[in-house]
Amino acid sequence: MTAPYRICFVCTGNICRSPMAESVFRARLAEDGLDGLVEVDSAGTGGWNEGDGADPRTVAVLRAGGYEHAHTARQFQASWFSHLDLVIALDSGHLHELRRLAPTAQDAAKVRLLRSYATGAAGAAGEALDGGSGTVPSRTPGRTPDPAPDLDVPDPYFGGLAGFEECLEMIETASDGLLAEVHTALTARAAGHDDRHPEQAPHHPPEEESA
Repeated sequence: MTAPYRICFVCTGNICRSPMAESVFRARLAEDGLDGLVEVDSAGTGGWNEGDGADPRTVAVLRAGGYEHAHTARQFQASWFSHLDLVIALDSGHLHELRRLAPTAQDAAKVRLLRSYATGAAGAAGEALDGGSGTVPSRTPGRTPDPAPDLDVPDPYFGGLAGFEECLEMIETASDGLLAEVHTALTARAAGHDDRHPEQAPHHPPEEESA
């Protein structure tokens, strides 16, 4: 049986932006009939909110938008990289922290900025994006490209409800592009081009030499 495609959204404390993104994207998958093929969850880079529910303002904007929501905050662990296909960072700070946490270069490549999937979100900087990864080319050889500065979903925690509503709009817009990316990945996997599990040549025991 084929393993599900797994995505984890990550913000700071896992009570505002990432649970919002989790709920929105889960709804997108259900609308497209992909909820049985893709698993979605969320986490925070820090653990101080572990066990808490989402911020009441996050819950309020999700309910107003018609999204289902049930959440318990948790902290992202490096060991999760091995079973995840994408790790979606909500801002560039999370992206840097997650890439530093990644055990391998292959794991670090799984980390992307959510708004890198939003058409036109980067404005002028978007023209310089590196392969759609939500980054601009680095001037230092061998260094991971830097994220475009205006691709962050800003932290609404210290503001009012309007900031949460703005975050929801950004997340909804980017989720459409992310959904298209997931469709592409699932199609490639079905065609046998899943880079996570390269096909191995069949093993043939050596033929015995005739006496």
